[in-house]
Amino acid sequence: MSLIGTEVKPFKASAYQNGKFIDVTEAEFKGKWSVVCFYPADFTFVCPTELEDLQNQYETLKSLGVEVYSVSTDTHFTHKAWHDSSETIGKITYIMIGDPSHTISRNFDVLIEADGLADRGTFIIDPDGVIQAVEINAGGIGRDASILVNKVKAAQYVRNNPGEVCPAKWQEGSATLKPSLDLVGKI
Repeated sequence: MSLIGTEVKPFKASAYQNGKFIDVTEAEFKGKWSVVCFYPADFTFVCPTELEDLQNQYETLKSLGVEVYSVSTDTHFTHKAWHDSSETIGKITYIMIGDPSHTISRNFDVLIEADGLADRGTFIIDPDGVIQAVEINAGGIGRDASILVNKVKAAQYVRNNPGEVCPAKWQEGSATLKPSLDLVGKI
């Protein structure tokens, strides 16, 4: 079953951010745009490259009213240890959620049950706590956060402009489409 258009399921977890442990629940995703980025594990290979790339886009995402949350099945203690020992991960200022119970990974349908790890899943969540976009990659395929920024802009545009949709390769400020009978077969 697709998670698009569904509300984020309840959870409570511990997280690490900027030298502190914090609690996070699904309520955090309401009232603002959110990006939730699942990755397999701390202290690995592709994961730090993705998380650093996400950090490089974090200010841009924040300027769009988006909060970022990374999630792995590691604990918040492991996130802190990785943050303290890796120059790459040490740059991260967004929230790093621990999911050792696998509740969040199951809620978002990214848990690899046999391994106890999460797939590379990215979710864009609107201010109502409803999932608007999903991307799932195989373990060896890293993501590009600049593409994520464009997807967020498109999701925000569509929300703010009912009756309009964003075509392929849409960029902020470019033409959109207004679905109608007149367009059928003409694109």
